Amino acid sequence: MDTTRDAVIDCLGTVPDRPDPAVETVSITAADGFERRLLEYDVEPGERVQAYLLVPDDVDGDRPGILAVHPHAGEFGVGKSDPAGLSDTESYHYGVELCRRGHVVCCPDLLCFEDRRPSERETGAAPTGADYEKFVAMDYLLRGSSLQAKYLSDLVVALDVLAGHDLTDPDALGVLGHSLGGQEAAWLSWFDDRVAAAIVSSGTAQLAAVQRERITHNFALYVPGLLTVGDAADVLADVAPTPLLVTHGTEDNIFPPESVRALVGDVSAAYAEAGAPERFETLFFDGGHEFPADVRSSAYDWVDRWLGR
Repeated sequence: MDTTRDAVIDCLGTVPDRPDPAVETVSITAADGFERRLLEYDVEPGERVQAYLLVPDDVDGDRPGILAVHPHAGEFGVGKSDPAGLSDTESYHYGVELCRRGHVVCCPDLLCFEDRRPSERETGAAPTGADYEKFVAMDYLLRGSSLQAKYLSDLVVALDVLAGHDLTDPDALGVLGHSLGGQEAAWLSWFDDRVAAAIVSSGTAQLAAVQRERITHNFALYVPGLLTVGDAADVLADVAPTPLLVTHGTEDNIFPPESVRALVGDVSAAYAEAGAPERFETLFFDGGHEFPADVRSSAYDWVDRWLGR
């Protein structure tokens, strides 16, 4: 590892132990063109979670596998159900859209969302919603870790689950997400070299600019000490030469577009230095913090180019 990568890993803090996932299928439901399978597996010793696996109908041989990571949107009651097509927000159903293009797609919950919130019997003694997210993030800090380290650890296990499925090509794994999901797609593509293509939708910017503009974000964004050793551009530059697509709205008021353009310049230079300039692309569109249908379609074409189907 280079010095910057070592320093960023130190900033993340302790990463939980990686278990044998011990995957079990809870249920299988037929949908339009695919099956929605509810899986259960361990993300660390003593912590078992659920995720949806979307499997295309009439699978013939191994297919590329995609990890579809949900957004934040302050909607803690919805997580994996967004990309799995079970929420009311159609623009977040990107897991289903990818599955219908022939990919096997895994849709996990990030900690604090959907089935990973305090149970009803716990809510009398535990905070809920954004307060629970804050509590969890602060607890990890107190214990020498970070919420970002936990998210990464859990997503690595989700990638294990996806790679180990008998219908998935373990050499053709990708990750895609919007907003918080895009943030996590960026980090995972940096952290795990099994990722063969990544799509970051409205999920990255130079953090120094975010702080300068006093924009508040999800708690996983705040990796202790990160700005003392680098910034988001340093993380994404280190993804090279893995194929990477960044999409962003020119009126996004959460991740300042000018700081995204500055990041893009640094990352482009890193890909050129790695001899793979064609593996990094950006798609700026007229709009805000969103993942419009035409942008999603272009992103899917791009991931098909690198992973096949």
